[in-house]
Amino acid sequence: MQKRCTLELTREVLKFILPELLVTHFDLLKHELQDSKLHLYFEESPKTPEEFSKELIISHGFHKQITIQDFPLRGKTVLLHIKRRRWLNKATHKVVQRDWSLVAKGTRMTVEFASFLKAISQY
Repeated sequence: MQKRCTLELTREVLKFILPELLVTHFDLLKHELQDSKLHLYFEESPKTPEEFSKELIISHGFHKQITIQDFPLRGKTVLLHIKRRRWLNKATHKVVQRDWSLVAKGTRMTVEFASFLKAISQY
């Protein structure tokens, strides 16, 4: 029971420092501190996406891992390593996936971080 409370508390705290979408739909697998960089490794949750709840789908592996930069924390660069899940529609035999908009177009940063940098560059 103690471990479950700790996991829930960790998720709630992470929502304050990381995009909530990431914390809600992905599992934090591990973290590493290398020099002045904090690496956080996420994998999309195996829970069937709601948008495919009326279809018969099964987990079908992962896309290639992507790495994006997020807001720095305590002077450390934060790199998010994210593995998105693929699903196989058993009826159509087509691979489906959620439509995530985690990365700002033309950057390797989260949308929120790119918006922040854009806003402060105007001053």
